[in-house]
Amino acid sequence: MKILVTGGAGFIGSNFIKTYLLQPNFQESKIYLLDSLTYASNEDSLDRILVDSRVEFIHGDICDSDLVDEITKQVEIVVNFAAESHVDRSILDPSIFVRTNILGTHNLLYHSKKNGIKKFLQVSTDEVYGSIENGSWNEDFPLKPNSPYSASKASGDLIARSYHETFKFPVIVTRCSNNFGPNQNIEKFIPNSITNIIRGKPITLYGDGKNKRDWIHVDDHNMALCLLLTKGEGGEVYNIGSGNEYSNLNLAKLICDLMQQPHSIIEYVQNRLGHDFRYSVDFSKIKSVGFQPRNNFIELLQQTIEWYKSNINWWD
Repeated sequence: MKILVTGGAGFIGSNFIKTYLLQPNFQESKIYLLDSLTYASNEDSLDRILVDSRVEFIHGDICDSDLVDEITKQVEIVVNFAAESHVDRSILDPSIFVRTNILGTHNLLYHSKKNGIKKFLQVSTDEVYGSIENGSWNEDFPLKPNSPYSASKASGDLIARSYHETFKFPVIVTRCSNNFGPNQNIEKFIPNSITNIIRGKPITLYGDGKNKRDWIHVDDHNMALCLLLTKGEGGEVYNIGSGNEYSNLNLAKLICDLMQQPHSIIEYVQNRLGHDFRYSVDFSKIKSVGFQPRNNFIELLQQTIEWYKSNINWWD
């Protein structure tokens, strides 16, 4: 099997490749890793992947029509991780999010359909649903994105849906809760908090810190994606979550406790524009096809802390 993984030098994509190649039914695969190597990519992570002869790196942009056309002629499956994903950056400059997350996604879909791709995984986010006070979203919940980032991802999801409805193209959309684990850029909340403590800086929280998120380890997310490559149905949307819901404040306190720091190092800053209060996905649909996240969040968080403590040269 030949597979194209876009954004494969980023946090989730690079971990996906490692998880994918460990699966018994994917041992004979050939992976083409396409990445434009933006600030969110890490070449050290890329180097660790490229020691495997089954992986070939292609430096390029998913918006490059000729390049994407050439690659999709050679593969059977596409997994699209390539995205601009930081909400704060999308507030400062939405245009690059529109380019990558909408136009780039469409470019991939267009050439994948043209060249007969057998399965296309569009990796999206729970943020496309907006914010929910109580309960959890199922896959039929209306999309109400509130940031330029989430709006661009929702747009990509809808274009993907249209390719199935109009052309019967076998595209699957996944919407996952917040990821954490090794190799994550330190602009994200958990690694930012961990590395700030290591550097003797405060943990900063937007507003009152009561905004709530569900946290899933990146390996559990990627196990779900591997499952969908064999059992997922074209045209379907699958929420992916874990049930580990914490307010930002309680999570910051937990990180302080695990790193033996006082809660007094937590500081509050002006709230983010359009800051969603709570995300929560109902992921019973993917559980029905065999997915089960690990129920050891604190242990996995401690492992993540130790990784950042042991890999200062990677992130500093």
